[in-house]
Amino acid sequence: MDIFVSLDLNDAQVRRLRVIAGLDTVHVAGFPESGEQIAPEFLRSEIAFGNPPPEWLANAPKLRWVQLESTGFGEYASIDWPATADRPIFTNLADFFAEAVAETCLAGVLALYRGIDQCVRLQNNGEWLGDMLRPRLRTLAGAKVVLFGFGSINRRLAELLQPFDCEITSFCSRWSADELDNALINADIVVCATPDTPGTRKTFGIERLKCLSSSAVFVNVGRGSVVDEAALSRLLAEGKIGGALVDVTEDEPLPSGHPFWEVPNLILTQHTGGGSEDEQDRKVDMFGANLERFRARHPLVGIVGLDRGY
Repeated sequence: MDIFVSLDLNDAQVRRLRVIAGLDTVHVAGFPESGEQIAPEFLRSEIAFGNPPPEWLANAPKLRWVQLESTGFGEYASIDWPATADRPIFTNLADFFAEAVAETCLAGVLALYRGIDQCVRLQNNGEWLGDMLRPRLRTLAGAKVVLFGFGSINRRLAELLQPFDCEITSFCSRWSADELDNALINADIVVCATPDTPGTRKTFGIERLKCLSSSAVFVNVGRGSVVDEAALSRLLAEGKIGGALVDVTEDEPLPSGHPFWEVPNLILTQHTGGGSEDEQDRKVDMFGANLERFRARHPLVGIVGLDRGY
């Protein structure tokens, strides 16, 4: 078999991947950009590892399985497949990033609660406020936390919050608008960790965000589409929401001039929330384990439904 790899790997990781592949041929291409001419090696490949340009997939008749290097796969949901084509199986890295993203949530909330973000800005500007900051600082103990989405990320975050004795309310795939709005009114912290689906897009529009108190912290580590970014920016600028941690945005990289660059009390982590020093090694391990299942014709881990959105 031919395996096409669109992933940024170092030499040691490539060597290990070739050992895992055995007699199969591995083509390592880095990160092909959308709009690039389709690689001849891709046309010969039965397996793709990484996130190849979506427009390539409908023109790769031999492709049988795509192991994405991400949890999200929204860009692949709108592929215009030929009527006679057999779609490849898609698998993603569901649960793979839970620990890192949950720790990012906790770090961001603590930074906002303890004024670390303000101290960094003051240090960069050579300013000293000292005691004037102290009355603005809060502790996490006993906070009321609303978790929107209760997959692996928010489940892990709930575990990390246990020592702080937080009062946690969670909303899964089925939720009532009235129940969510009522929970938001009393929430100290709201954490969104959901996929991009028709049921989650713009869940947090201007009216729902207005349910939050002026001291509440809003966190989005799922998909940028869940929140109205202009509304969130406006309410932060007006002091009607206390702070925000944003890891994901609708457009990435974030365009220059976007209010998230300047809005106060917002920490922008630039979609690094799932990162860790061993990330690429673990991706290779995950692919290797699934490759063994593929060869043995066993069910693959992380099969996604492009139509249902997760």
